[in-house]
Amino acid sequence: MTLLRLNAVSRRYPIGAQVFGQKNFLTAVDAVSLEVRKGQTTGVVGESGCGKSTTGRIALGLEQADGGQVLFEGIPLPQADTKDWRAKRQRMQLVFQDTLAALDRRMTVGDLIAEPLIIHRIGKARDHAQRVLELLEAVGLSRHHQALYPHQLSGGQRQRVVLARALAPNPSLLVCDEPVSALDVSVQAQIVNLLMDLQREHGLGILFISHDLRIVRHVSDRIVVMYLGRVVEEGRADAVIDRPAHPYTRALVSALPRLPGGFEHYVPLPGEPPSPADRPQGCPFHPRCALAKDICRNSEPPLLPTEPERQVACHLVTD
Repeated sequence: MTLLRLNAVSRRYPIGAQVFGQKNFLTAVDAVSLEVRKGQTTGVVGESGCGKSTTGRIALGLEQADGGQVLFEGIPLPQADTKDWRAKRQRMQLVFQDTLAALDRRMTVGDLIAEPLIIHRIGKARDHAQRVLELLEAVGLSRHHQALYPHQLSGGQRQRVVLARALAPNPSLLVCDEPVSALDVSVQAQIVNLLMDLQREHGLGILFISHDLRIVRHVSDRIVVMYLGRVVEEGRADAVIDRPAHPYTRALVSALPRLPGGFEHYVPLPGEPPSPADRPQGCPFHPRCALAKDICRNSEPPLLPTEPERQVACHLVTD
């Protein structure tokens, strides 16, 4: 069952002053399509500034798409800040990267976890205390943590509190925006394993956004690779990692720690991504691609299927 589907969503932001009646725009997300299925994880990976986080916010209705459509459980997502949207958002929750910014430092852990229950009017007030204890146990925290404040917790413990808050309304979809990037490697493993355990227990669909392909490979059933606001490759996680087709994906995979049977040679990725406000003509990746040809410089490749459940946007592959 498909929980979330994005159909060619786009998001542009006006930049600079209007000159001769003409506005300039920065295209953060450009015709991105993806889906998240019940009980599965779709990973979105790419360098900083590629539009990953904006795509996640569009999926939740926190950013309004300029084009395309967001479907949740087969129904178009209602307009933000409406009654229908708030009812949907109860079942679609965001797991933040910056836990100190996400948690009100004036509130105790118990009050923070109970807050979504109050906002969405779930259960009776007298039952909230028991629900808080259940959620603390579910994320691996103890009863005594409910009396503490965010600054009294470690980074890993704060991320567990953020998870408990997200789980409080019984969502069917979690959008995780770089949920472990600020944590130590050992703590990252704990949080990732906790997410996967919670997914199995509750049948959650997860949209997992990260720049770290190592973690995305571990958690994902499908992987979406983004570059400069566009999807350049999408498919089953094992196919994308074991047989990357797009030159950008090959460079990302080659940078992973060497494993038996893995890539033998590192594929260099020179330079920085171009500015989204000044996109190159043709394929957006061609200025950094050692294989680029004239067609790459003059024509932007469409995202086309190359095998069952696999799509690539590259002239060299689809031709």
